Amino acid sequence: MTTVVQHVSMQAATVHLDEPPVLAAVGRGLHGPAGQVDVFSLPDMWQFHLYGYEAELTVDGTEHRIRPGRVSLVPPGSEVRYRYRGRSEHLYVHLRLGTGGVPVTVPVIQPAGPELGFITAQLQQALAAWPHTPARAVAEVWGALWRTAWLSPPHERSAAVVHPVVAAAVALIEERLAEPLTVPEIARAVGVSHNHLTRLFRAGTGETVVGYVRARRMERARHFLQATTLSIPAVAASVGIPDLQAFNKACRRELGASPRGVRAAGPVP
Repeated sequence: MTTVVQHVSMQAATVHLDEPPVLAAVGRGLHGPAGQVDVFSLPDMWQFHLYGYEAELTVDGTEHRIRPGRVSLVPPGSEVRYRYRGRSEHLYVHLRLGTGGVPVTVPVIQPAGPELGFITAQLQQALAAWPHTPARAVAEVWGALWRTAWLSPPHERSAAVVHPVVAAAVALIEERLAEPLTVPEIARAVGVSHNHLTRLFRAGTGETVVGYVRARRMERARHFLQATTLSIPAVAASVGIPDLQAFNKACRRELGASPRGVRAAGPVP
């Protein structure tokens, strides 16, 4: 796979994480005892590191400070220069990334902050799985990459990345589709005002909160009607519309047919 990399600067790079990474190596690196300086590059692979030491790192001429608990994602072909201060250990992954999906701007190096424990655990799991269960290693590294992409403040990410308040609201909606949901309740749960959530949600999704909830309920209803043998009352209750008359009207309005008609039509190709 050929990776096309868009360098924003050597402070950050644009990555595409919608496809799982292709791993070439997962390991625990030890540097310093053999020399205080290393200079190298990986011509066609990304370098993903979680550091446990203090040092200086230069990526294509841009200097960065390495400190314990910082994570780096260095683009392919970049010349990296490490200046160690002694024994230096880190977890590393050498990988290739796809080019499809939504682009995300990620700092070359940044503190893992409150996500440190999760990223450490995922990379350790990847290291343990790598020799005998590479698919598990891919899953763990992919998760760690997404956590890393979300470390920077919202204003520093690419515009295509959803605001964390909107992401939290969407996650809550998905979890509670079977329950009564109001916009004020969702706003309180994600820690913002009703009006602020409304503005952020419209900007992030192009929809109102109410419209999004309605659409998700109907998509889930379509799935249950066409992919399962659940009774229609059970489907209605599972999407938060237990009143059968209201459910029937919602299906006709949003899906273009009665619940029985949606079920009879079969899955949409």
